[in-house]
Amino acid sequence: MAEEKTTKGPATQEFLDIEKIRDGVIILKNGGLRAVLMCGSRNLELESIDSQNAIISAYADFLNSFDWPLQIVIHSRKLDIKPYLASLEEKLKTQENELLKIQTAEYADFIRNFVSLSDIMVKRFYTIIPFDPIESKAESPLEKVGSLLKIVSPKTPELSEEKFQEYKNQLFQRVEHIILTLAHVGVKATALNTEELLELFYNLYNPEEYDTHIFK
Repeated sequence: MAEEKTTKGPATQEFLDIEKIRDGVIILKNGGLRAVLMCGSRNLELESIDSQNAIISAYADFLNSFDWPLQIVIHSRKLDIKPYLASLEEKLKTQENELLKIQTAEYADFIRNFVSLSDIMVKRFYTIIPFDPIESKAESPLEKVGSLLKIVSPKTPELSEEKFQEYKNQLFQRVEHIILTLAHVGVKATALNTEELLELFYNLYNPEEYDTHIFK
């Protein structure tokens, strides 16, 4: 019986617009650069009316403070609580203090019952800042925003080290501007470094492992 030949499909990287990640910068196949900020959040419902108006006004000033496209991403996933409960069970086995042992067991039961009543969601807030060496004037601002991390774009020749450093400096000028203006809104933002960017994209494409370590 003839052996069946299995055809190996293309690698995931071929469908991504990312060429490489270095120095805290995402380099796209079309030569564009992207920086990603992890941002905090504010709950307007917990603020007074005057504070709400001040926050909204500061956010309007933030939006009017730059003339390049910006993408704000809210990434939401259901939290897998099983690893955390397993860690509590392990601590319960090794706990010698009887009072702490009882408290740990009660706490584990509370978490287990609480999760059974409602889904626990983990939300992450990101701001993607672009710098493109050549920006097409034919694109509208909305089209530019939609293409910040779009899939499959024409590949351009690799950037020289000199050009990369030049473009990176211009990109991080935008990053500093966004961080400062978001601070006026009361939102803390931090640029992700190379390791954090790699972890972010790994988690995005491996959702079964996403945030299982959050309580460890």
